[in-house]
Amino acid sequence: MAGSLQLPIIDLASSDCISTSSSIRQACMNCGFFYLTNHGVEGDLLCEVLEGNKKFFELPLEEKMKLARKENRGYTPLYAENLDPSSSAKGDSKESFYIGSLEDTTNGYLNQWPPDEILPCWRSTMENYYKKVLEAGKRLISLVALALDLEENFFYDIGALNQPNSFLRLLHYPGDLGLADEETYGASAHSDYGMITLLATDGVGGLQVCREKAKEPRVWEDVHYVPGAFIVNIGDMMERWTNGLFRSTLHRVMPTGQMRYSMAFFLDPNPDCVVECLKTCCSESYPPRFPPIRSGDYMEERFKLTYGS
Repeated sequence: MAGSLQLPIIDLASSDCISTSSSIRQACMNCGFFYLTNHGVEGDLLCEVLEGNKKFFELPLEEKMKLARKENRGYTPLYAENLDPSSSAKGDSKESFYIGSLEDTTNGYLNQWPPDEILPCWRSTMENYYKKVLEAGKRLISLVALALDLEENFFYDIGALNQPNSFLRLLHYPGDLGLADEETYGASAHSDYGMITLLATDGVGGLQVCREKAKEPRVWEDVHYVPGAFIVNIGDMMERWTNGLFRSTLHRVMPTGQMRYSMAFFLDPNPDCVVECLKTCCSESYPPRFPPIRSGDYMEERFKLTYGS
C-alpha cells in the first residue's frame, strides 16, 4: 500500500518573492512536486473546464475520433499511449485531448475543436483557461529563476518563453475496466518532458509519486487533492537546465475504480530554445551531466517513445 506524501504549499500571490523562491527551491530539490495556491485561475472557471472535460469525453467514440490526434493536437483513445515503454501493459487506460498554442500559426492553425453545435462555448472556455494557466505558469517560472539565483526574467531572455511550446491536456480515466487479471495503469510510470506541469483534478485520487527513481523496488506515495490548488511538478528539461539539482520525479496514475478527470498544462520552452546546464548549477567539481539539446528535438524524441512513431 502506498504511503501519503506531504507536499509544500506555494502561494503565488505572496509579496515576499525571496521567501517564496526559497520555498520553491527546497520543494524542487526535495521532491520536484508542490501545491500552488492563489494562482489567479478562478474557481468558477475551474468548474466550467472540468464540466467541459466531462462533456467532451461523454461524446460517442465516433464523434471523438473525428478529432483524432494530429501534430500533437486532438483526441487519443484508450490504450493509444504508453508512458512507460518497459511496462507489459497494453497501453495506458486513459483517453485525452490535446490543445496546443493559441498563437503560433507558423505552420497553419493546428488545434482541433468539437463543433459548436455539439458543445456550445466549449472552445472559448478552454481557450480562456489555457490563457489563465499560461499566465500563472509564466509568473511561477520567474520565481523558479530567482530560486536558481538568476534574474527573474532569465527564461524570457534566453527565449524559452518567447512563444512557449505549451499544451493543455484534458484527461479522462475510466472507472472499472474489468481487467483485474492484467497489469493496468491509468498513466504508467513516467516523468514529464518539459519545464513545469500545472495539474488540476476533480479530487478523485490515483496520482502517486516515486521520489527515488533509481532505487529498486520503487516506493510510491499518494498525492492528495487540495481544493483550488494546482499540483505542480518539475519536468525533464528543467532537470537538465539545473544539472539534476531540481528533480523531474517519476509519477503515475493508478486505477481507483472511479472515473477521474483532470487537466494537465505543460509549460514547455520554445522549440528552438537550447537547454543547457545553467552556470549557477555547475562547477569544476560538479560538471554538467547532460549535453545541450534543442528543446524541440528533445520533445520529438520523447513523443516517439510514447506513441511508438
